[in-house]
Amino acid sequence: MSLRTRLTRRLAMTAAVVALAGATAITPAVADDEWGSGGDSEFSSGNSSFEGDDGFEEFGGQGAYRDPRRYRGVVTVDRLILRSAPTRGSRPIRAVHRGDVVSIFCKTPGQSIQGNPLWYLLTDGTWAWGAARFIDNIGPAPRWC
Repeated sequence: MSLRTRLTRRLAMTAAVVALAGATAITPAVADDEWGSGGDSEFSSGNSSFEGDDGFEEFGGQGAYRDPRRYRGVVTVDRLILRSAPTRGSRPIRAVHRGDVVSIFCKTPGQSIQGNPLWYLLTDGTWAWGAARFIDNIGPAPRWC
């Protein structure tokens, strides 16, 4: 990969993070902690898990956790709604389920969920926020956004 391509990708990633951080300041993201869940929801159909290839092996080796793309977590609630910002009132993006392994880009303070104010920016296919209350770290805690 050429230097120009790498720089272009890095610039695009930085722009996306800055845009998401700006959106977070205006409207934070939310998680579903089972309030009023009756089983069926707009997220219950389809496969939103990351079964099979979780991509963790590709990052192996010493120093694997230095790159923010390598932070991982496992979902600990039956259904976690990922949001557009780190508050319960923000737009739902998608859902993940208990046992799913997710890629965490960074963490930020947001709306407190059951006493935990941290939210993780997840990067599995879409950029979405999930309440850290419902995601257990695999390895070290993610860096701050």
